[in-house]
Amino acid sequence: MLTAEEFLAELQNIDSRPETMFVQQQQSEENYPLHEHQKTQLVYVRKGVAYLITPSKTYFLPARHYVLIPPRLPHRVLFHSPQHLITGLCFAEARDADHPFFGQLGIYPVTGLLYELLRYTESWYGHYGAEQYEQYLFLLNLKLVLPRISHHALPLALPTTEDPRLVPVLRHIYEHIDELLELGSLARYFGFSPRSLSRLFQECLRISFGQYLKLRRMMAAMALLLETRQTVSEVAYAVGYNSLASFSNTFNKLVGQRPSEFGTREQEAAP
Repeated sequence: MLTAEEFLAELQNIDSRPETMFVQQQQSEENYPLHEHQKTQLVYVRKGVAYLITPSKTYFLPARHYVLIPPRLPHRVLFHSPQHLITGLCFAEARDADHPFFGQLGIYPVTGLLYELLRYTESWYGHYGAEQYEQYLFLLNLKLVLPRISHHALPLALPTTEDPRLVPVLRHIYEHIDELLELGSLARYFGFSPRSLSRLFQECLRISFGQYLKLRRMMAAMALLLETRQTVSEVAYAVGYNSLASFSNTFNKLVGQRPSEFGTREQEAAP
């Protein structure tokens, strides 16, 4: 893994040649600060479960998925597990920011076709431009195929905040996700009235306490379904549900599929 200084130097290197594609293979961006690129970036998680952090939201990024990050969007990638590998591609195109697909952040499954294309680049590293025309053309075609094969974005995004009043509350929710968490008791624990804490969620996150708690529980559930061998029932209880039916219905509503299907489909998303 690169040191912070090496990472910042590489960041400058990536943007130093606007006309080229850039390919990198690395273990993680785990300890790196928020940063941005002038180019559209594709990050493919080959192993592990990750979270994409932006100034306003946290996105769940499971293995065998890729995230498309538009130009000039501050971000960082945090990994949930020690075993992880990522491939990063930075595409050369000044007009991507206004493109309906490349100008929007999205997380998509890696199809069999895309898996093979990305696998072909595993030994590549650095800039690819006119001097390496075949590699450049390959990366350009890889980019152009993305809008045609990426139709269903993973829907979960958790709003975040740096507000010092709310940060300890959110940390408590994360650390006690398996427990019964209610607005009233949580407010008393942190010295708020229920109305004040409810208002704080709306002001800082633009969603209610109940909506935030559901999203946080579902993110935890997806990680457990992908990283452990726990049954759906065990996962439901591990993220604070005492009703399997309620958990399954909420998961289906927010994720778009049943929890019993989620792990299986993600495992089959790519060879």
